[in-house]
Amino acid sequence: MDESLPVVRAVDGGTARLLPDVDRRRAWLLTVDDAPQSYVDLDDPTHLEFEYVRRIAHVLDHAAAPGVPLDVLHLGGGGLTLPRYLAATRPGSRQRVVDADRALLALVAEHLPLPETEGGGGLGGLGGITVRAQDARAALRDRPPGSLDVLVADVFGGSRVPAHLTTLSCAREAARALRPGGIYTANLADAAPFAFLRSQLATLTAVFDRLCLIAEPAVLRGRRFGNTVLVASRAELPLAELARAAAGDPFPARVVHGGELARITGDARPVQEADAESSPLPPGGAFTVG
Repeated sequence: MDESLPVVRAVDGGTARLLPDVDRRRAWLLTVDDAPQSYVDLDDPTHLEFEYVRRIAHVLDHAAAPGVPLDVLHLGGGGLTLPRYLAATRPGSRQRVVDADRALLALVAEHLPLPETEGGGGLGGLGGITVRAQDARAALRDRPPGSLDVLVADVFGGSRVPAHLTTLSCAREAARALRPGGIYTANLADAAPFAFLRSQLATLTAVFDRLCLIAEPAVLRGRRFGNTVLVASRAELPLAELARAAAGDPFPARVVHGGELARITGDARPVQEADAESSPLPPGGAFTVG
């Protein structure tokens, strides 16, 4: 692979592009239909370029004591940024990655392969990572009850979360797959008046006992469309640790919980299958790469 030239390929979800980062020798930005999907530094899997990815990484960092391996299911694969990160920071973790876009997985396997280890390589050879082309909801149904420490949901069809992953029954399937102290975390995107975000807060509140939201103040104040990271569990969440980590990021974020989170949720109700809708389409230019 010529590390100075972009790669363009048709995938199941549109047109994928791998764009080299001129400032980092073996780093790549993956986009689909010009919407950023992943940033991967092949030389440094702990380098996280996207702010929302940093926030999910904070959740992974504080899901257990430092270095303790985790059982994790990633819904949505992209360039495998977070699986690479977790393999580097928690060696021995067992990770399953599922993505419905088979052609995108093939592109990543060819151009952004995981380092080869004994008995493996390509997309299955680093730190217990296995990758499968599968619908995220089907993968949830296939998981044995109580088998996961963390469930990461970062599924976008183009730039929208598919409707069938937003429902109350989907949240119940997620909770069933988690251990009693397990954590569910999801990347969502919305803007004021936050109809989609509020519906997701109501949906997860109906299933999980503890919930928080990590987002930049400008997004929370409704000044712009942006990513929010939801974190849910049936056990206590590491709120203080997450707040410190998010506040220390290059673009600081807040951790919202308790009464403030309830005020954001308002009178929103859990999403039923018949009423499910995809997340809102981002406004022009919100996440596109020229």
